[in-house]
Amino acid sequence: MPATPHILVVDDDARLRALLTRYLASEGFLVTAAGSAAEARAHLRMMHPDLLVLDVMMPTEDGLELTRSLRADGADPPILLLTARGAPEDRIAGFEAGADDYLAKPFEPRELALRIHAMLRRAAPTPSAAAPLRLGALSFDAARAELAGPAGPVHLTSSERALLCALADNAGQTLSREALAESLGMDDSSERAIDVQITRLRRKLEPDPREPRFLHTVRGRGYMLMPGH
Repeated sequence: MPATPHILVVDDDARLRALLTRYLASEGFLVTAAGSAAEARAHLRMMHPDLLVLDVMMPTEDGLELTRSLRADGADPPILLLTARGAPEDRIAGFEAGADDYLAKPFEPRELALRIHAMLRRAAPTPSAAAPLRLGALSFDAARAELAGPAGPVHLTSSERALLCALADNAGQTLSREALAESLGMDDSSERAIDVQITRLRRKLEPDPREPRFLHTVRGRGYMLMPGH
């Protein structure tokens, strides 16, 4: 985790934006605030925050659209979405867009800080002496939490890195959705979101995600990573 993590808060509600900025600063974070997706993009052209907190319901370009766009551009900092809509389908939509976590309003500021700390820990590589895993033309170095192929590094979000590390640490073994949710710091109600994360990860690992060679579904039990050439 960075010595002083830099958080970009994006929310069109000026009062909430100011409250979040003050609270997160009091928790020891360096905080930059933006009132719109356009303002956030202007900041991102000049800096590289360690984590983004995005409000979903913003005019012109909402948090989901901004998340999709950032991921499409290869940006990989952890993203936490804030929204007044906390139904399961809304959470799934957030994960499908590329978010790493999702917090429904109203929320306790302390919970927000704890989630941010957990996301930053997951984003930090875990030292490992294991040799890189071969996944066809790709190679995953768990020590650096880096996936690379013939064309160079493959961008992974922090959740994708944490998920792949958990699977790589248990290569050849089945991990339940519950265990994978725990490895990502999610609660049990987020197990469905694991399926979304797996789908995203397969698009980056598999030559044909519809016919997985490396990341297998074990029906009724969970998922298993099987390295190979």
